[in-house]
Amino acid sequence: MTDTTNLLSPEELDALAAGIEDGTIESNTGINTGTEAVKHDLTNEDSSLGVNVAAIDMINERFVRQFRAGLLDVLRTTPKINMAKVQIIKYSDYLADLTPPLAVETVRFEPLQAHSLVCIDPSVVFSSLDNFFGGFGRGMNALPPGRTFTPTEKAVIGIMINVLFGSLQEAWAPVMPIKCEHVSSEINPAFAQIADGNDLVVVSRFTAELSHDNTGNIDLVYPYNSLKPLREALGSRVQTGDDFSDDNTWRNELDAAAADAEVPIRVVLAETELSLREFKAMQEGDVLYLKMEEYARMMVDEIPVLAADIGSSGPNMAAKVVKAIEPET
Repeated sequence: MTDTTNLLSPEELDALAAGIEDGTIESNTGINTGTEAVKHDLTNEDSSLGVNVAAIDMINERFVRQFRAGLLDVLRTTPKINMAKVQIIKYSDYLADLTPPLAVETVRFEPLQAHSLVCIDPSVVFSSLDNFFGGFGRGMNALPPGRTFTPTEKAVIGIMINVLFGSLQEAWAPVMPIKCEHVSSEINPAFAQIADGNDLVVVSRFTAELSHDNTGNIDLVYPYNSLKPLREALGSRVQTGDDFSDDNTWRNELDAAAADAEVPIRVVLAETELSLREFKAMQEGDVLYLKMEEYARMMVDEIPVLAADIGSSGPNMAAKVVKAIEPET
C-alpha cells in the first residue's frame, strides 16, 4: 500500500513556506476569508426579538401614577417615585446585584404563565411604617442581621403589595386585563426560584423616596418567557399609540373649560385706509368710498372667524351668521 500522507517532499514544503513568507506565493485566496465568526451561546435566549421594551416602559409610566396615588391614600404622604428604563438581563446577574435581607414577594399575574417577583428594599418598608403611624418617613436603611420582619412590618408590606396589585391592574388594562395573586414571601431572593440562572428576566426598577433622606428600590421582575406570548399585543400598543382614553378625557375637559370663556365680538362691515394727513383734512360732509364685501366679518381678538349678514331685530342691529371663515395659513 502506498503512503499518501505527505504528497510533497521536505524540500518542496520548505520552498512553499519560504514563498508564502516572502510574498511570491499568494495566500488567503479561499472563499469568505474576510468573514468574522461571532460567538453564539445556544443556552442563552436572544432578547433582540420578542418583548417590546418601549411598551413595558409605557405600562410602567401608568403604574407610577397609580402607585403614587395609592400610597398617598394609605400613607397620608406624597412619595416621590421614579422609574428606570426596563432591563432584560440574566436572572443570575439580577440576583448578584441584590443584598439580602429584603422583602421578596413571589406573585402570579394571570394570564402570565410563570411566577413573577416583587422585591422591596427594607428602607422603603421602614419609611412606610413610620409614615403609616404618623411619622416623617424616617427609619432604618437595612434589616439588622439575624432579624426578620415583624408582624407589623409584614402588615405594612401587605398593604403596599395590595396597592401595587391595584396599580398594576390599572396600568395593564389598556393592553390586557390581569389578575394579581400573592404566592409566598421570603427575605432572600435566592430562595424565590422564578427562573433558572441563565434564563432572561425583564426588570422594572422604581426608586421610592418617602422622606428627604431615605430612598429605596422596588423591583418588578417578569420572567422573559412569560411575556413572549404577549409580544404582538405589546407591539400594537406602541404602534397605535397609548393613553388615548386619557388624552381624549383631557381634551374634552379642556374644550368644556374653553367653551365657558367670554370673548368680545366685533362686526366689521368694511374697512379702508387713510393717511394721517388725509384724515386730519376731512370735514363735515366729506364722503368715504368703501369697497363692500359680500358679507360682514365677525372678529374675535382681531381674527375673522365668521361671515355674517347685517340686519335688524326689533330696535337692535343684528348679525346673522352665514358661514365660518377658514383661518389664513
